[in-house]
Amino acid sequence: MYDQYCDGDSETSEDCLQLEHRVDPSEDGMRLDSLIGSIDGVPSRSAAARLIEEGSVFVNGSPCDSKRRLVRSDDLIELSLPQPRPEPSFVSSALEADPIPLDIRFEDEYLIVLSKPRGLVCHPARGHERNTLANALVHHVGIEHLGTLQGEDRPGIVHRLDRDTSGLMLAAKDDDTQRDLQNLIRIRTLDRRYITLVHGGVAADTGTITTGIARSLRDRQRMAVSADLRARQAITTYEVLARIDSRRGDEGYTLVECHLFTGRTHQIRVHMRHIGHSIVGDPLYGKGSQEMNLDLARQFLHSWSIRFDHPRTGEAIVLTDELPWDLAGALDALADRCAHTTPRGREIIPHLGLFDTSFLPLP
Repeated sequence: MYDQYCDGDSETSEDCLQLEHRVDPSEDGMRLDSLIGSIDGVPSRSAAARLIEEGSVFVNGSPCDSKRRLVRSDDLIELSLPQPRPEPSFVSSALEADPIPLDIRFEDEYLIVLSKPRGLVCHPARGHERNTLANALVHHVGIEHLGTLQGEDRPGIVHRLDRDTSGLMLAAKDDDTQRDLQNLIRIRTLDRRYITLVHGGVAADTGTITTGIARSLRDRQRMAVSADLRARQAITTYEVLARIDSRRGDEGYTLVECHLFTGRTHQIRVHMRHIGHSIVGDPLYGKGSQEMNLDLARQFLHSWSIRFDHPRTGEAIVLTDELPWDLAGALDALADRCAHTTPRGREIIPHLGLFDTSFLPLP
């Protein structure tokens, strides 16, 4: 038997389902990942293994990081399973349809992949009740043709991008598809990659950042790396694409591809600041003068690639999105300072829509 209850943290857009399981005599000697994978609500054994590796599993009150551990009769297994939960709604009636043009890259009867422009808020919130992506989706297909799992104020929304982050994102046309897409994110089989430009020279070509992230205690509009037990684990990997020499007034720049394994609020922005390389143009977590930030009016962060297996048709959906004009222009202005392009950079940069090809010097 197992019991479940919901975490009461309302600060995050993804909540946590707490499961408890008392090992039955018939389960004595099972591997921990096999046992957890058999619990209702855990998608698979591989998902169970990831929960163990993340430190989300406790055995008899102590954290356990070995998926090969053999459980014993009467052991108490506790785990935290991420679950999507809508934030409090700020609208009391059905969303109005706003005729906002959508840059749709893929659409069928089940889902939409679109490129969100900078400045477009994903769904209504206090102080911004109209002219959001959710309103645009209602206008495009009608509210009756959008998933409702995230609440009536965010129909179709599967995951979010910050207002001034641009690029590819998903919307679902029914509850089942919305649930399946969120499950793909949860078990990390929906691949989302971002292009960002950061201050300074990132030394290692690749890296993984794993921390807790929670609401900042000093500024409620910010998130922060935190060791608090209530902080949500966040995992970001990064790979350097190009390094740009410093000049008077700046410390140089690094063009980076980031791969999200979790989807915490401001995750990439917080993680890059955490390793000492804040994102160029970031108004919350950045640094430096307007000139040092290349005169950008927003953070240099773009969701450039998304790939997943369609939950209904099985089709492999693989889409990429060039940098928008403001980010491409800022990068073009740095091209003559490019000191080094990595193999991954030589693979990706030609697809970013840059005009200046000097970002691709000879190896």
